Amino acid sequence: MQLVDPQGRRGGGDTAYEMPGGDALVRAYAALVTSRRLNDQAYALVRQGRLAVYPSSHGQEACQVAAAQVLEERDWLFPTYRDTAAAVARGVDPVEVLVLLKGDWHSGYDPYERKVAPQATPLATQLLHAVGVAHAARLKGEDTVVMAMCGDGATSEGDFHEAMNFAAVFDAPVVFFVQNNEYAISVPLARQTVAPSLAHKGVGYGVPGERVDGNDAAALLSVLGAAVARARAGEGPQLVEAHTYRMQAHTNADDATRYRQDAEVRAWVERDPITRLEAYLRGQGLLDDAAVTAYAQEAERLAAHTREGLNVDVEPDPEDLFRHVYAEPTPQLCEQAAQVQDEISREGGAR
Repeated sequence: MQLVDPQGRRGGGDTAYEMPGGDALVRAYAALVTSRRLNDQAYALVRQGRLAVYPSSHGQEACQVAAAQVLEERDWLFPTYRDTAAAVARGVDPVEVLVLLKGDWHSGYDPYERKVAPQATPLATQLLHAVGVAHAARLKGEDTVVMAMCGDGATSEGDFHEAMNFAAVFDAPVVFFVQNNEYAISVPLARQTVAPSLAHKGVGYGVPGERVDGNDAAALLSVLGAAVARARAGEGPQLVEAHTYRMQAHTNADDATRYRQDAEVRAWVERDPITRLEAYLRGQGLLDDAAVTAYAQEAERLAAHTREGLNVDVEPDPEDLFRHVYAEPTPQLCEQAAQVQDEISREGGAR
């Protein structure tokens, strides 16, 4: 499904989906610009040694922004390690989001504050947790929808299928959102499945599936918004596949030139989600040079905030290794904590 073509023109032909309102599209554009700038900033922080690793979202920003934007405040978002932009679009401070990738702490933000679960590094494990939250909300009679995000590689994991089946059987209000960027690290989609699309994966579980242009923010807002509305209305889980592309390497530790050609990457440049939406908004008289400049300046301000926040040296507390393992520490844990403290004291670094 597509509403705006790569040149920024209204397209899609006959479709049951309506074009989102101008305010929603402008809001999405601003978030896209911020997401791209934060992505570039994170890459720079990796090179400076301030982040240990960073999974780029360049080219996939529309998926992440739309996923966050269609949710209500009471809804939950379950992101992957690549979904920093989704967490930020949901209102989480980017410094707190990136703390996980810096290695300072287990998760840098309170999941309950913005209803954003910790970013999951293992593939597909968060989907089971997402379904559990959705099922619990339904049992409690809460008007809550859960957005469960994953990549195409996650659909090759057993957890994906277990989560889909459980959600369908128990009619859980969850939207499974697959960002198909064509590669599970170095493994192309053709080596993962021969299904016509990943949206077809829902058929075996009785879950309706939809395939959408993952670089078309307008289409994403419309399709994901409708899926959330259906789930909230008690119509059960939905599966949405967004076809997009990972423009940069899997992470800064990956050499993407070993498994794909430069020409393949260049072919996706003209499908960039930011330039596409900007062209459409300008054509509709909803965006001008002054607004573009203002959104770029706000993105730069947030990038500076992120840079400053992550450039602060943190003094680790060795006792944190033991402090949050159990509510009531076990005798073994107390013994281990005492041993570490003794070693620190003998080395002249008593706290």
